[in-house]
Order: sequence, then C-alpha cells, then structure tokens
Amino acid sequence: MTMTLADTRPSNAVTLVWERACAVTDLEPSWGEAALIRMKQIALFLLSPTEIYAVDHRDPHTEAHVMARGIVGSKGDRPTIASPLHKEVYDLGTGECFTNPTLVLNTYETRVVGGYIEVAVESGLSEAA
Repeated sequence: MTMTLADTRPSNAVTLVWERACAVTDLEPSWGEAALIRMKQIALFLLSPTEIYAVDHRDPHTEAHVMARGIVGSKGDRPTIASPLHKEVYDLGTGECFTNPTLVLNTYETRVVGGYIEVAVESGLSEAA
C-alpha cells in the first residue's frame, strides 16, 4: 500500500508580472540606461531591435548602483557587461561572472510590446508610494 502526503510547506514559486520600462526608441544601441521598476533599479541594454537585456543596476561586487554605465562587450557569442568600477565581466543573459565565479548578476526577462520594453519582475515587490 502506498500513502501520499500533501505537501503543506509554503511554496517558493515566484509570480512574475510584466512592467513597462520605456520605449525601445529611448535606448541607444550598446549603451545602458537605468530604470526604476517597482522600487527596483534595473539596467537595460539594447543590443539590436530584437536583443534587449535587463539586469540589476547594482554591482554584485561593490553594491554600487552602476551597471548601466558598464562596458558592453562579448565573450564568444555571449553578450557581456563589465562593471565600470572593478571591471568584473558578466554574461548579460545568465548573470554569470566570468572573472569571479562567486558573483552573480540578477537578470530579468524582457519583451517588446507595441514599441515599449517590458521587464518581468516579481509581483511581490511593492510599488512606489
């Protein structure tokens, strides 16, 4: 006989919502801009009309909000951002740090709807009062 118990632990599932950040035309190619979305500073990077990345604006190494001013580049076919302070290099798609594996840069999904960039963020983050 097999008995199944219901899992009563709280779920760690995160609900994401799409928030409008800016118009695609507000961004310059290969240049970062910071946006405040649900009280979270997010750096946006337009690499092509169909390739837009969003990462934390906060540098994981120094905790300074500077990533939008980083240096856009690539490692092979992977787009990267180098912190403007200590030059740690992060994969824009995954947040992996190539120069220090203990560091990770948070990344966010993006999409374009009606000419505007939207970023998927956790629904639990409170909005500005």
